[in-house]
Amino acid sequence: MTMNNILSNVRWKDRSTECELLLGNAGEAVITPLKGGLEAEVYKVTMPDTELVFKIWNRDSRPDISLQYKVLEQMYRHGCAVSQPYAWGLDPEDNQVLLTSFDGVPLKEANPSILTAIAENLLDIHNLPGESLTRINVPAYDFADYFFPEWGGQPEIRRLALGLADKAGITSHHLIHGDYHAGNILEAAGSYTIIDWTNVQLGDPRYDIAWSILILRIYAGEQYSEVYRAAFLAKSSYSAAELELFEALACLRWLQLHRTTGIPVFQDTLSVVQTVLRRNSYLPEGLL
Repeated sequence: MTMNNILSNVRWKDRSTECELLLGNAGEAVITPLKGGLEAEVYKVTMPDTELVFKIWNRDSRPDISLQYKVLEQMYRHGCAVSQPYAWGLDPEDNQVLLTSFDGVPLKEANPSILTAIAENLLDIHNLPGESLTRINVPAYDFADYFFPEWGGQPEIRRLALGLADKAGITSHHLIHGDYHAGNILEAAGSYTIIDWTNVQLGDPRYDIAWSILILRIYAGEQYSEVYRAAFLAKSSYSAAELELFEALACLRWLQLHRTTGIPVFQDTLSVVQTVLRRNSYLPEGLL
């Protein structure tokens, strides 16, 4: 399969100058499928001098790829650890497509240096100057409605989340990823690149951080999560008490997903979650 087979009928809506040059050499490219997610098919585009990723949202999910493209442009220009965006458009079936740089393979290992690096990368996203986003119209959703929607059918969890969100004083002034974890980080030659911006929005960085800490704690272990948490505390102005409150919200989000749409559960996952719930002073007993 060549690049032309996939890209020849794409109606490009926005593309960079670099993309014009790349498409001009499309005949030299070879495309191979990569492991996709629940939302899209993903292909690696190999050319003589570069490698790209071509993503097609041809499943049920319909995120705003024009928004992702514009946000990626701004983040990349400011030196954030994200893929370089080249173009977005529509295929003949009106599925949205995105062309970006290829930035390695999913993160498979961790040590204090790596954990500190990926914590700093997320903080760089949160610290992106607000004026760089003013022309993009990045959405700012109601926190509870987005992460704990009523259609989720979990009124107890939503009630607890609403109370904790009120106590926390949720803000929506910073760019957040919305689902930051190792599966959305690529590694290549000691660099770590953040991918999958489906949930990008203006939100509260403390929740973004807390969710990523919780996912690391559940699936990688307490030793790693404590080093990771310490990195955020050392590199930001957030307090341990703040993070514990937002980790409680993250726990409620994990429980909601576990009860509804599903989230990975392995042999010891539930016992780990039970321990996390028991240790958090903001959460009542009996949630799991």
